[in-house]
Amino acid sequence: MNPLGQRIAQLIEAQGPISIAQFMTMAAHDPVYGYYATRDPLGAEGDFVTAPEISQMFGELLGLWCVQAWREQDCPSPARLVELGPGRGTLTADALHAARLDPEFLASIDVVLIETSAALREQQAATLALQEAGVSIRWLDRFDESLSDRPLFLLANEFFDALPIRQFVFTERGWCERMVGLDKDGALRFALAPVATMLAIASERGLPEIGAVYETSPAAEAMVEQIADVIASKGGAALIVDYGYGADAGFGETLQAVAEHKFADVLDRPGEADLSAHVDFAALARAAEGAGAKVYGPVEQGAFLCSLGIVERAERLSRNHLQSTQTALDRLILPDAMGTLFKALAIVPENAPTPPGFAA
Repeated sequence: MNPLGQRIAQLIEAQGPISIAQFMTMAAHDPVYGYYATRDPLGAEGDFVTAPEISQMFGELLGLWCVQAWREQDCPSPARLVELGPGRGTLTADALHAARLDPEFLASIDVVLIETSAALREQQAATLALQEAGVSIRWLDRFDESLSDRPLFLLANEFFDALPIRQFVFTERGWCERMVGLDKDGALRFALAPVATMLAIASERGLPEIGAVYETSPAAEAMVEQIADVIASKGGAALIVDYGYGADAGFGETLQAVAEHKFADVLDRPGEADLSAHVDFAALARAAEGAGAKVYGPVEQGAFLCSLGIVERAERLSRNHLQSTQTALDRLILPDAMGTLFKALAIVPENAPTPPGFAA
């Protein structure tokens, strides 16, 4: 058992089993051994690759999406551009590069990156220094009340899948929470809470069978509610892109661990693998609507990017002899790559026009 696993085991010995949400939080953010505190997880040398790292086209189109949403709301100034979990800063850098097409947009915004990892902040600062957009950029550990004073244009790519979840298993006793405990040898293992929990589950999921698993992320829903509240009251738009499911999800478990581009055991060597779960877009939509905002989507990433013009952009890049353009395009939009599993959800004010990429 690695050092963080030992620390978690000691906590369980002292207070009893912990929730999967608490386990995920410790594995990701322990200040000494946590996954995001100790490494750059992206790229060929890391554990996974995200869309902005595949091609500049992704960030460019999302940047232009923000510019168009800003224009459609009468070009508010001052405004704010925020990215949640910016990785290496590639998405924000490409978005700002594309946004140079509208200097007034750049002049109206300040940029805030929500990032807890000191190592990734260094990467982001280096990436953004190279593209010299001429805008103010600062960092925060979390999305907080200081971001509620002006129109908010927010991007979140593969952010919500990493937020902690809770799992419940349907038993003869009812819904029992899945916890992390210890086996007789002191190793981490999953176990069910002995007392059932009353859950309010959306009716469209249907009736569960014994053994059905229900996942929920209170942290994700609370954050979306906070973001939507700002957009509903001050204006702006949020675009969430991630892998996940909509209202027709049913039941099932999606918690996974990835290390060195391969699946790993969730409980083995915590802090050394990326933990994530599929995003419940229907739950995020309900949270946003409850805060008074309007929601569009989710729509599949492939269809979304195509409606924004990614095929035409790829053709133009190909004419400039960028040989990898077609490969990147295929990874982003084809159904057997990222095109179907990944989806986009937009949050806008109630009276705003339909945002780009979400027309019926």
